[in-house]
Parts: sequence; structure tokens; C-alpha cells
Amino acid sequence: MKIDIVMPKMGESVTEGTIIKWHKKPGDGVKKDEIIFEISTDKVDTEIPSPEAGILSEVLVNEQETVAVGVVVARLATEASDAVVATPAPVQHAPEPKVEPVPVVASEPAPPVSGSFIDIPMPKMGESVMEGTIIKWHKKVGDAVKLDETFFEISTDKVDTEITSPADGIVAEILVKEQETVAVGTIVAKLAGSGASISAPAPAKVEAVAPAIEEPVTMHDMVARNAAPALEVNEEVSSDKFFSPLVMNIARKEGVSVGELESITGSGVGGRVTKTDVLNYISNRSKIVQTPAIPKPVPATTPAPAYSAPQFTFSGGDVEVTPMDNIRRKIMQHMVNSRDTSVHVTGLAEVDMSRIHKYIQANKDAIEKAEGVKLTYMAFISHAVIRALREYPLVNSMIEGSNIVTKKYVNLGIAVAVQPNGLIVPNIKNAQEKNIIGLAKSINDVALRARNKKLTPDDITNGTFSITNYGVFGTLFGTPIINQPEVAILGVGAVVKRPVVVEVDGMDTIAIKPMMYLTLSHDHRLVDGMLGGLFLKAIRENLENFDEKLIY
Repeated sequence: MKIDIVMPKMGESVTEGTIIKWHKKPGDGVKKDEIIFEISTDKVDTEIPSPEAGILSEVLVNEQETVAVGVVVARLATEASDAVVATPAPVQHAPEPKVEPVPVVASEPAPPVSGSFIDIPMPKMGESVMEGTIIKWHKKVGDAVKLDETFFEISTDKVDTEITSPADGIVAEILVKEQETVAVGTIVAKLAGSGASISAPAPAKVEAVAPAIEEPVTMHDMVARNAAPALEVNEEVSSDKFFSPLVMNIARKEGVSVGELESITGSGVGGRVTKTDVLNYISNRSKIVQTPAIPKPVPATTPAPAYSAPQFTFSGGDVEVTPMDNIRRKIMQHMVNSRDTSVHVTGLAEVDMSRIHKYIQANKDAIEKAEGVKLTYMAFISHAVIRALREYPLVNSMIEGSNIVTKKYVNLGIAVAVQPNGLIVPNIKNAQEKNIIGLAKSINDVALRARNKKLTPDDITNGTFSITNYGVFGTLFGTPIINQPEVAILGVGAVVKRPVVVEVDGMDTIAIKPMMYLTLSHDHRLVDGMLGGLFLKAIRENLENFDEKLIY
């Protein structure tokens, strides 16, 4: 049987990809999940593994060629009889430059594994998350790991979190290094399961020679590189900053010096320089032609001008420049994307929270003692929102092309602020099945796990409607940005006592009441002003007419 290997779709808006490198050639044997080739798209550079074991019979797309998503780039024969080898048309290359042999140390092979093993993929941590970065490995090859024990940490545009082991076993292989970014679904490690054994890895072998291209260095190159020597192949780097092996490898190949690496502002976790940072630096460096500065002649005497306009400068101590961490950069990108995707319209409603306020004051201690949860306004607001969503299900929808996808369940997102500077929106699955006490427990659970990096991929995927509570910081109202691909988000302001006009026995009078503003940002492409207003009104009425029977 032959299997078509296609250019994969690496993101919602990705329509094509470029073959960077083939790791196998026609006729080579390939194992399941072994890397066949590397691709580059406008979203990510990644390695593509084999879906099955077999023989690579055809390579249909050359390196550096760009093809549409879904195009067949190779064929894999799973049976020897099908392995008719074919190669793409040869590519004309320029004459090879003069080369000199240099010793190359072979990489250390992975230890052999016998028995069953489990693939550990890069998890999907959100609807639009397409890649993740390994921050730290908590285990190394050969270490035992238990079910639900922390295995490694990742960073995505949604969250930094710890990933636990799916089973008991032994770490057989680690395929992705710390600080490397790979696509969702990429196998990052292999875990040897029950009955498996791992033998010690064979010692590294040194091959005799490997060609190294000697490139001419021009004066322009030396000026552009600040006359700093480039990294040699086996050079030990002396620097106070950490650079991943991938970054160092790129630097060596492209002639980037240690000094240049240290000057690059890193966009990774903790300001570390990533693959993208160094490639951007190399790209920009090639476009800049620098010339040595020529000092201007200074006259023997310089008369003072009659009038000099004030010049304002900042010294190093007056400002602080801090690189954005991965989460903040991705939040920035997603907020801009949401602004450019949805037509934001915001409605505002004022809610009298008297009934709920009195109930909480009278019952919070007893409920906390009996149920082990602190009762807050958020549980009541969430319940009121769910009831309104059941009444107006179009607000619980999403837009998919020219179709409206209406969800019959409510996965309620609760925005959680994460220190020192981040935001994540875990959601409560099937929230429509919970009463107010159940919602209070779920809200407390997802908030606690979000702040302790214990969320699972399921916690932050497939949300249908979100609530953000900026009132907890004393803010009265705001205009939140829709959490894509949802079509609305509710903003909750602080509950504060204010004088309001009320009618008593047909007479207007002034009373002091706990009041709260609710703001609904909705996507006018689907939720127009009438629907948005009716939905917001339903939430207000549910809160003001709170029924104690809904607690349990």
C-alpha cells in the first residue's frame, strides 16, 4: 500500500508551505514518527514525522519549493513490493566553492528501546494555538516518571503551564530541546511503558572529515559584523547569556559572533534569544550597509551661539527597556487579531444587586463551612449569563466562513489574571448543568489551577462565551475585547453602593443600593444591537430577580 504525504495545514490562515529540507531520500527506510522533512510557513518552521513505517518511494517536491496545503509532496510504500523509487527532477546548482575538511562530532544516538512506548506530543492549549515552546524538561532520558508527575513545561501564546506524564514509564527519548518551538501535535518525547527496557546509549562516534565551505570575507562583512570573529564549528561560547543549541548552530552557520548574539533583544521566555530572533537579525543585517564613522573636524575655537534651544536626552538610568515575554507578545497579537476580525459594539447596563448582596451577607459563612467554597458575585453572574444564553442561543455561536455554528452547550470562559503580566481564559465545560454552588466551585478550581500552571489543554479549548471581571480591581466598567472565535464577552464592574432613585408606594425616593455595571462587547457581524440589548437585559433581570432555589 502507498500513502500520500501531503503539505500539512499549520494554522487557520496558512495556505501554503515551503520544503526546507528532506531528511530522507527515495529508497530510504523510515519508521513511524521518524522525521521525513522540514517545512516553513508564515506561521511556523517545523519538522514533519512519518505517519507510518515503510520506504520512501517518491519525493515530488524539491527543497526550497513552495506548494499549497494538501499538495502531495511524497509517497510512502508500506510494503516492499510497492517501493518503486522515483525522484524529483534534478536541480541545477552553482559550482561548488573550495572546501577544506574539518572534523565533525556525530550527535549522540538515542538509546534503543524495547517493548511498548508512548508518544508525547506538543499539546494544543487553545483554539488558535498552533505551536508551543519547551521551557524546561523536568526529566532526562532514562529517568522514571509516574502518572500525572510533571514531565516538562511549555509556553504558548495562551499560557505557560506544566505538562504531566500520561502514564508510568521511563523516558526513552527527548526529541525537542529546551527553548525550541514546535507545532502542536509534534512528538516531543517518547515514554517507555510497561515491559519496556532502555539500554545505555552507544558512545558518540567521530567521523573522519566533513566538508566546510570557506566563504570570502569582505570589508563590508567585517564592518557589518563589527569586526567580531564568527563562531567556529566547535567553539566553546563564553557568555553570561544562555543560548539554545539551535540558536548557536544557526549562529555558527551564518557567521554571527557571540557579541552579536548578546546584542540581540530576545523574545523568548526570560528574554532568551529564539530561532526567530536570530534569523530576523541575520535578515536585517544583510540589508544594512554600514560604513565606518568619520569624525567631523573640530575648529580650534567654537564661539558659543547667541541662543541654544533646549535638548532633552535620557540617560541609561532614566529608562528601562524590558523585552516582552512570550505570553505578552502573543496576547498582543491575538488582541489585534480580534480587533481586526470582529466588528466590536459595546452595550452598558446598570444592575441592582440588592437581593444577591443580602443573600451573600446572610449565608456566606454557612455555605463556606458546608461546601468548602467562598460565595462571590461571580457565581451568581455566571448563572444569570447561562440562563440568558439558553434564551438567546445565537450569542453562544461562532462564525465559520459564511456559516453560523450555534453551540447547544455552554462552555463558560472565566478570564484569570496570571502574575506577573498575563491573562488566560479557562472555561467550565457544560456549565449549563451546574447550579450556583457548582459554578462557585468550578470558578474557584479553574482560577486556582490557572495561577499554579495546572491547566490542561481541555481547560482552555472550545469555549463558547467568556466573562471578564475587572471589577475585582475596583474598575466600574470597561469595553472588553472578544475572545476569538466567540462572538461576545461580558465585562463585570465593581459592586459599589450608590444613591439611586426608586419608587415606593407610587412616590420617587432616593435609596442607597449596591449597584453594578455590566458591559457586553459583541460582534456586530452576527449579534446586532437588538439581540445584544435583549441579551444584556435578560442578564440584568436574572440578577435582580434572583431566586434562592437556584443555589442548589
